Amino acid sequence: MAEVRKDVYARVTDRIIADLEKGVRTWLKPWSVSHTAGKISRPLRHNGTPYRGMNILLLWGEAIDKGYAAPIWMTFKQAQELGGNVKKGEKSALVVYANTLTRTETNEQGEDTEKEIPFMKGYNVFNVEQVENLPAHYYAQPIQPLSIAERIENADSFMKATGAAISHGGNRAFYAPGRDIIQLPPFEAFKDKESYYATALHELTHWTSHKTRLDRSFNAKRFGDNGYAREELVAELGAAFLSADLGITPEIREDHAAYLAHWLKALKEDSRAIFSAAAHAQRAADFLQALQVKEETAAAA
Repeated sequence: MAEVRKDVYARVTDRIIADLEKGVRTWLKPWSVSHTAGKISRPLRHNGTPYRGMNILLLWGEAIDKGYAAPIWMTFKQAQELGGNVKKGEKSALVVYANTLTRTETNEQGEDTEKEIPFMKGYNVFNVEQVENLPAHYYAQPIQPLSIAERIENADSFMKATGAAISHGGNRAFYAPGRDIIQLPPFEAFKDKESYYATALHELTHWTSHKTRLDRSFNAKRFGDNGYAREELVAELGAAFLSADLGITPEIREDHAAYLAHWLKALKEDSRAIFSAAAHAQRAADFLQALQVKEETAAAA
């Protein structure tokens, strides 16, 4: 099993490294090409459930590489169960599944204890464009994206519901953990509305790292060290996930270009680093999404 896990980690990490070495951030691929299929979203399972964490990056990258416009994916067996069949010669895409096993062990005192053992395995899926004879709704044209005005209204509501302290001024965007505030340049300083909100989502992901929230530090000591770079990677991924949910185009920030080398170093030293970053980014996105539910509940009370 250890060898299977290692293979999955290595395969995925090698793909991300190959992109970074070309200066391409895998998580920004969907926004860097012509996309006519409607609002870019998270990849979806055959039953409409969005994929999470690392699988978002894997399937975004696969869709762009192969030119798939449809966001829906399924296994060979699921296609068969739906009455479809994978077209001859089509190649599958890798997704991963993580869970834990419970094993009973005997300690030095002769007592039985239960130990949680994490594991990860890979499995294969196909895009619906690779499958024939599925029910008609799998081939339906995607709905048109929300207008920019509606998307911006959604983003405003999302930011407000978090309760984060956001200050405007200066020419830098950052999160200050000591004061627990987000600092953003004035709205009019950004090249467009979407750039403002994409940057705000990046800093909101940082905001979740506070010890009173998700308590995420990576032992960062100074600007540019390994822990600092890992936190920046989490914020980039978190912003990409949230941008997909809100229909906002992520902002490629020039001040983050220096992190490419740090990310490459971290990924080459630890094949699990990108999985860890994606998992932390997913937790951050979940945390911020949960605040939306609390705000709606409070408003309805």
